[in-house]
Amino acid sequence: MSQMLQTAHDLVTLAADPAPVIPGFTPSLPGTLQNPTGKILGWTAGIGLSLAVLGGLTGWACVAIGHNSERAQLASRGKSAIVWSLIAGIGIGVTSGLVWGFYSMTQGK
Repeated sequence: MSQMLQTAHDLVTLAADPAPVIPGFTPSLPGTLQNPTGKILGWTAGIGLSLAVLGGLTGWACVAIGHNSERAQLASRGKSAIVWSLIAGIGIGVTSGLVWGFYSMTQGK
């Protein structure tokens, strides 16, 4: 327990120190790369989301065909395709948001 108290005391002491422990550094992307990088990320996210929607629609078609033709395996594959398309869309959205958030934080806006 005393080790935890000592660590907490050290952290408080470092935080109260007027001289910063970590030197100021502002990472930024060079101006010549900002536009191409934004376009690449935009196109990648757009194409990925389009493919996720296409996969979901294909999955629903497989479920409909498999259910009406009594092919349980086709319907099962369609259901798993729907789930994976949803996961892919959510993953693309979260990743895009994280990249944009970290980029905005480095710009100081």
